[in-house]
Formats: sequence, C-alpha cells, structure tokens
Amino acid sequence: MKPSLQLRLSQHLTLTPQLQLSIRLLQLSTQELDQEIEGFLRDNPLLERDEAMSDMTDSTAPAPLPPRTEYEQEQAAAPASDASSGATDTDAPEGDLLSELSYGSGSASARENGGDGDDGDYSQVACDLPTLREHLLSQLALLKLSDRDRTLVGLLIDTLNDDGYITQSLDDVLEMLPAELNVDAEELTIALRHLQHLEPAGVGARSLAECLLLQLQVLPSATPYCDKAVEVVTNHLDALASRDFVKLKRALRCDDAALRSAQKLITGLNPKPGRDYAADDVRYVVPDVTVNKIKGLWVASLNRDAMPKLRVNRMYAEILGRSRGSSQQLSGQLQEAKWLIKNVQQRFDTILRVSQAIVDRQRNFLEHGAVAMRPLVLREIAETLELHESTVSRVTTNKYMRTPRGIYELKYFFGSHVGTDAGGAASSTAIRALIKQLVSAENSRKPLSDSQISKILGQQGMVVARRTVAKYRESLQILPGNLRKTL
Repeated sequence: MKPSLQLRLSQHLTLTPQLQLSIRLLQLSTQELDQEIEGFLRDNPLLERDEAMSDMTDSTAPAPLPPRTEYEQEQAAAPASDASSGATDTDAPEGDLLSELSYGSGSASARENGGDGDDGDYSQVACDLPTLREHLLSQLALLKLSDRDRTLVGLLIDTLNDDGYITQSLDDVLEMLPAELNVDAEELTIALRHLQHLEPAGVGARSLAECLLLQLQVLPSATPYCDKAVEVVTNHLDALASRDFVKLKRALRCDDAALRSAQKLITGLNPKPGRDYAADDVRYVVPDVTVNKIKGLWVASLNRDAMPKLRVNRMYAEILGRSRGSSQQLSGQLQEAKWLIKNVQQRFDTILRVSQAIVDRQRNFLEHGAVAMRPLVLREIAETLELHESTVSRVTTNKYMRTPRGIYELKYFFGSHVGTDAGGAASSTAIRALIKQLVSAENSRKPLSDSQISKILGQQGMVVARRTVAKYRESLQILPGNLRKTL
C-alpha cells in the first residue's frame, strides 16, 4: 500500500492551562488552597497578598470579587462581634554487651520555665506533652534497680504499642535477645512486673483482661464490689461483652444491683492506657459558607476570612508596562498572577452558587433538623445551575457550611432516597436520624432489634428493609440490640 497524505476534520477537547488551574483550585479544600497559593507567592514575584484589603473589597484590585449579599452588607454596618471560637540519660555499664541494647534510660528531656520575673511574656503556647515512652523512662530512672534489670525493663518499654500493650509474647522477646546475654524467662518476667507497676495503671499488659485486672489491683481494698469485678474480668469477660447477664448472675451468685455495680466499676477503667500520651492529629475545619435566616429567608454567604486576599504587585506591573516586551518571563508571570486571581474569584463564586442552591432545597433541614432532610443528588443541582455534575462534585468535596445547627460538609446534604407508602421519597439522612431517635428513646433493658425498627419505620410510611436498617445503624456506630442491653 502506497503512503499518502489526507486531510481530516475532527473535534476534540483541549484543557488550556487556565482551565487546568481552575479545575485544580476548585477541588481543593480551604487549607489546601492556602498551601497552593503560598507556592504561587514564592515562585511569582508579581503576585502578593493584599493585607490592607478590608472585607475583600479594594478599588485598586485588578478585578472585583463577587459582590456582597444583602446579609453581608447588613453585617458590615453592624458592630463587630466577638472573634469566632477560636532526659537526662543515666550511664550504661561500659563494655557490657547488654548496654548496646540500651533504651536510653533516664528521665525525659528536662523542661525549663521561660522567664523568672513577673514581667515575663505569658503568651499561650501549646504544651509539649511527653510521649508514653518518655513518661515510663522518667519513672524507671527513679527506681532502685540494677543496670541489667533497668535495661531489660527499657527493652520491654520499646515493645509497647500506642495503646500501652505488649503485642509480643515474652518467649518471642527472649528469642530476639542475643544468646550471649544469658537472659532467662524468669528475668524477663521480673522486668515485666516492674513495668506493670509504673503509671499509667494497666500499661505493659498483654491482653485486655490483664490490663483491666492491673487497674483493679491498684484500687483501694475497700472499694465496693471490687472482688466481683476481678472475678468477671478474670473468668467472665466474654459474657460481659455479650451482655449475658443471666449467666453472669448465676456464675457470681449475685443480684442485679451487685452485678450492675461491678459492671460500672469495670466500664470506668481505661482499656487503652497509652492513648493519653499519644500525639493527637488535630484537624481544624474552616467553613467556606455561612447560612443565616434573613427576613424569613435562608441566605448563604461566603466566609470572607477563608478567602485569600491577592493582588498584582503594582510596582512590578508598572515597570513591566514601561518596558513592554523586554522580559518574556515577567510577562508570563504577570499573566499567571491574573489567571490565579480570576480563578480564585471564580472558585468562591461557584461555591456560593452551589451552596445557595443546596440551602434552597434543604430549608426543612435548617428549620427542623436531620429528620426533615429531603433526597438530593448532584444532578439536580447541576441541572439547576447549568453546571457539569463533576463540577458540583468538586465543589461539594471538602467544603464546609456553617449553619445554626452546626458545621457540615456540603456532601452531607446529598443522599439517596427511600420510597414511602404515599409514593414519595425520604432521604437516607432522615432515616438515619429517625433510627438514632428510636434507639435513644428505647428501653435499655429491652432494646429494639433491627426488625422492630424496620417495622416502626414502616408504620410511619417508610419502606425500609431490615438489612438497610442494619447498614444505617452500623454507619451511625450504634451497636446491635443484644449489645445495647443493660440491667
């Protein structure tokens, strides 16, 4: 076959750099957007933050942001409200092979108090809490133990998990130690006992039962029903977990009051003693939209504090204007800065439009709560605003709305529907809220089963299968009926 040239017309979609930037900014959360903008500010000298901009309005800005709503104008004229709810190491024996496995015994790093006068700076600073390992090592340094025993206890401390449990058996730990150390099982058991006498109570346990038993043993001997609690933890913990109170009363030879007191004593213990020393990963949510009722209407408005204040550096722009064509790189950076400012404005404008459309359809939720949530899908909002469904999905992901009922992700207002006897539909969110209400109002001695909840919902006109009730109950982290039973 001979090679030949042919002309062919076709259409295809091309994403311009500006459109790619717009899509990327749209799907970012508020915190991610701030990080992205910080990168642009570092790389582009023509872009800067406008710290003097007040309420996101500045006549010198290259382009205006979305206009304020009527509610925001009233808020600007009103008085400002309150701000929003805002080791020292001990020496190990030299030349000893065991010292090579030293845990770094001693107290945690010493902490000094800043300032020794009354005129010091008392600004609030987050407290640097010790880790579980540091806390245990600081106690270990105070014990009168030999260097060998101290090191063995330190090795066991290093095997603890975040909950304070030893996940390996002592035999496994013993096998990991070099044979030339001549450490036997009895030495390791003694080291374990030293560890289990440290604070917090229950640390160094190898099972839940052992952890609870260690905590019961440190209670005063006169604690009522402590002996019953010890017997339950030692021999009948599975029966307690399954709420088999008849079996427990028969085994303990006690009445309801005694069993109830023993159960209360056990449930008051800490099953994960090491968690109090774990570093918490705190994540703060910044609402993008605020909803308030103005003159009988629910109005959505942007959170101005969450909107970055950006502008083009005027000095660089004027220099570039006087020497037009002299620097292609600066011209590209100027265009990039303008694109970014425009896309940020467009991002918040789209978020506001989608949020207001959601508010218009979920007025009953704002008035009466989750039980009044109506079914809503992304396609309905997309068709109303003439947007693509994927755009609405990006807008509602990791974006939050502050309402009088709390802060919710925009995705929360969307949900599947369940049919009703009248031919209508009820939101799955409303079904979950009803299940939660039914469980909270049930008789704890005779909790409702999934079948009974399904029957009650059917009497209210909502056709919900037992399997669906179980799925919704699990999503609410509600235990099955037999595990919710109490004395």
